Amino acid sequence: YTLNWVNFPFGTKYHESEKNSNGDLVTGIDHCIQVIKDDNASKDDKAFYLKMLVHFIGDLHQPLHVGRAEDRGGNNIEVTWFGRPTNLHRVWDTDMLNEYNMSYTELADNVKPLSKEEVHQLQQGTIMNWVYESQEISKLVYASAENGDDLRYRYMYDYFGLLHDQIQKGGIRLAVVLNEIFD
Repeated sequence: YTLNWVNFPFGTKYHESEKNSNGDLVTGIDHCIQVIKDDNASKDDKAFYLKMLVHFIGDLHQPLHVGRAEDRGGNNIEVTWFGRPTNLHRVWDTDMLNEYNMSYTELADNVKPLSKEEVHQLQQGTIMNWVYESQEISKLVYASAENGDDLRYRYMYDYFGLLHDQIQKGGIRLAVVLNEIFD
């Protein structure tokens, strides 16, 4: 299953934008939910689209997945990570997490404790609200690096907390979506 970038200019609304005929992250999430809820869908299809839904909700919270289509969500912003060639998108997708060198279990065990009120606040909204929130965060990510930058410890120090918070939000919001599907 292949998706395109959510392509709508900053400051505009998704529903007013021109859509890619091949779909995007928003239509992909909607399609996954429809298949999972479809009583006529096969067990294999439901399992596949459940896996895709988990992936897409995670992608939604990686801000560059709702970034600028013209640079493919930061893929065309070439940087180095501790001297190794990469791009801004990959820094946020994998390089920072790999550099932190924690297993997924260790990462989960080290999340910031949230109060019930904070969790409740994160559970609010719709997928589109979360898209707009991530798009706002993407502005900060885009401002954090330029073509040719060599990103190192300072970048990690400045932005790993935001990345970690986005992962935590994604998990909490995935639970909301799954509860809506399976309740």
